[in-house]
Amino acid sequence: MSDESMIIELLQRCRTIALVGASNRPERASYRVLGFLLESGYQVIPVNPMLAGQEIYGQTVVATLEEIGQPVDLVDIFRQSEAAGDTVDEAIRIGAGAVWLQLGVINPEAKARAQAAGLQVVMDRCPKIEIPRLEIATPADQAAVVVP
Repeated sequence: MSDESMIIELLQRCRTIALVGASNRPERASYRVLGFLLESGYQVIPVNPMLAGQEIYGQTVVATLEEIGQPVDLVDIFRQSEAAGDTVDEAIRIGAGAVWLQLGVINPEAKARAQAAGLQVVMDRCPKIEIPRLEIATPADQAAVVVP
């Protein structure tokens, strides 16, 4: 399976995304991506221990992936490359289906651990770029389809 076909399948199948490194600052990429994913119809759970209990786009921020308390299809990681490994390990522990390391977040060792644990991995890409580029049908698109 090519990277692009895997990304298309992953983003069409997934519904719940944990966004690690969520920011409440509009100038930050994680803030904009969180808003885009919500507009696209995904359930997005912001994760940031410094903002736990606050809201971003009306979504309550949790401190850790373990605090989510429901299945997570995808963990989208906005952390420095070195720190992303800890988040990947946490994603493995909670049984996430996939991890997505954002643009510039490159950690081959963490990628290998995730793949060995059976998770799909996307690295050094952004769903806000890939969804329109690959013309991926999001949950919002799928909900807009009216069946007669």
